[in-house]
This record gives sequence, C-alpha cells and structure tokens, in this order.
Amino acid sequence: MGYAVINLFVDQRVEPGKEAAALVLAGLLVSFAFIRMSTRIQRSPRISWWPGSISTGGVHVHHLVFGIVIMMLVGFLEFAFEPTNPWLSILAVSFGVGVGLTLDEFALWLHLQDVYWSDEGRQSIDAVVIAAVVAGLIIVAAPLDLDDEPALSLSFIGLTALQLTVCSIAFLKGKIVLGLVGLFVPLAAYIGMLRLAKPGSPWARRRYPEGSKKLARATDRYGRVEGRRVRLQDLIGGTPSSP
Repeated sequence: MGYAVINLFVDQRVEPGKEAAALVLAGLLVSFAFIRMSTRIQRSPRISWWPGSISTGGVHVHHLVFGIVIMMLVGFLEFAFEPTNPWLSILAVSFGVGVGLTLDEFALWLHLQDVYWSDEGRQSIDAVVIAAVVAGLIIVAAPLDLDDEPALSLSFIGLTALQLTVCSIAFLKGKIVLGLVGLFVPLAAYIGMLRLAKPGSPWARRRYPEGSKKLARATDRYGRVEGRRVRLQDLIGGTPSSP
C-alpha cells in the first residue's frame, strides 16, 4: 500500500480542497511562530518596548480566546456565503491563524489553568507538531490510501485491517506520532510496532514486568529520547520557568 506523495508536486493542478487545506496549515504555522516569538520577547527582561499581554477588568485575556473567536467567525462566514477565491483563500488562512493561536495554549485546555511557562506547557508544542504533521500528510496523501481504491475488495479490506492493527499497536506502545503517520505511510507504523514500547505506555505496563531487561532497556532508551525531545521543545517554545 504505497503512497505517491510526490504526485502533488508532479501534477501542476492542486485540488481546491487540498489548496485550501494547505493555506490553513500555512496560517497555523505562521501564527504559531509569531505568537511564540511574541511571548518569548515579552518574557525577556531586556526588551520592554514589545506590547504586553491584554487584560480587561484585571482579567488576562489569553490568545486562545482570539483563536476561538477567529475560528467561529470564519466558520460562520464559510457556511453563510460559501465563497470562492480569493475570499475562500482568505478565510482558509484566517482559520489557520485561529487554529495556531488556539493550539499554542492547548495545555490550558487540558489543565484548565495557565501552565504556559511550566513543564506541562510543553504539551502545547506537542499538539502543534502533531496537528501540523497530520495536516501535512492529509494534504499530500489520503489516509489508508482510500482515494486510490475505486471499489472495496477483500484484499483492500484485509490490507486496511492489517494497517489499522499495526497503527493500533504503535499507539499502545506510546508511539503516537508514528501511529498517526502510519495511517498515511505504512512503514512508519511498522517501525513503531517493532521498536521497544515507551515506559508507562499500555503495552509496557502489561508486557514489561518490573525488573525485566526489556523495561530497563526501554527506560534507558527513552531517557535519551525524552532528553532530545525536551531540548527541541525548549528550542521551539522556550524553556519553562517552573518545574
């Protein structure tokens, strides 16, 4: 079940839906990059001229609020007017901006408190990365290769069931990104299925007993992986100020 990812670049015409989706992704990435740059500048004691946070009546207005309002407004305009280009492209970019502002405070959704500059705030970085990866894959390929199969057949159903099973095992092993990518690129899911499970994942809790060699290897490996992941998150989103 291969995927012709390069077809999007070989074909000179891009499907209108995919074009709009690409603009949403672009808006997401640009708004996320801008708001992270803005919050990091606000945090710096050496820069005082950058506009600060918005407050009203003593209440801090998170940029999550602006993101939600933008998405609601864009959704209403899309349903009400069903515009064509250039307005459709403008709405697509605007929706992506709203998504970027909202996902940048994903940790606030989860914890219902301001954890932006804490360790928990790194979950917002994870959410943006996963959203961008999935959106990019949807733009360049169809999940489970559905677009390439004109009719259901036993072979197609069997291969799809196999792929879903492999992706599920990757999820159980704590390989969320590989499992998601595996819906589009099967090899990624097989890599996630075959590698050691992440300590604390459902697979590890059930199949790696305390004191086992597999648990020791998994803990050692993921200690190094987690260290690299944290350094990358800090590079993207800034170093947390509290544990």
